Amino acid sequence: TLEVVPRISVEYRGTCLDDMDVEAVIRRAPHVALVDELAHTNAPGVKHAKRWEDVEDIRDAGIDVVTTMNIQHLESVKDLVERIAGISVHETVPDTVLDRADEIQFIDITPEALRKRMRHGNVYPQDRVETALHNFFRPGNLAALREIGLRYVASRVEADRGGIIAPPENVLVSVSGRRSAEPLIRRAVRIARRERGLC
Repeated sequence: TLEVVPRISVEYRGTCLDDMDVEAVIRRAPHVALVDELAHTNAPGVKHAKRWEDVEDIRDAGIDVVTTMNIQHLESVKDLVERIAGISVHETVPDTVLDRADEIQFIDITPEALRKRMRHGNVYPQDRVETALHNFFRPGNLAALREIGLRYVASRVEADRGGIIAPPENVLVSVSGRRSAEPLIRRAVRIARRERGLC
């Protein structure tokens, strides 16, 4: 069995919220820590607002981390996901966090298989399943997210392989200060990453 580090409890607006005790993990000093949901938003009052920041602290302490995240939480694809699925993504992880990863594995499952697991109650409580299946987890959305994930992993493999490669190409984008510029910036970042350049 795996050792589980006890969580800390934080009181917020009359409710007790549990979260990872980062300092306890660092004190325990394992060779490897398993940390779920990299994009998770922490309870108010703990050291960092986001779990990926906790993971950075753990890694900086010399501990290897195995973690998980869904592709829709990657910052550079946020606008794509919102356009495809019609939902706002509030929890994101900067691409630079994944850039620091030694290895990325794409855990693939067909949309049909995921929807079957959901119907069996393996993902959400039974009272939330039908709503989820008719909203975010529609077959078209899942197929599009799967393609985004496959493309991301393929670009990582392409960047890591040896041999002769084309020189990097930088991307310059000119934007105003309006919020509507965000999707354009994300698109430029995706192109620059694909071409191994700067944005």
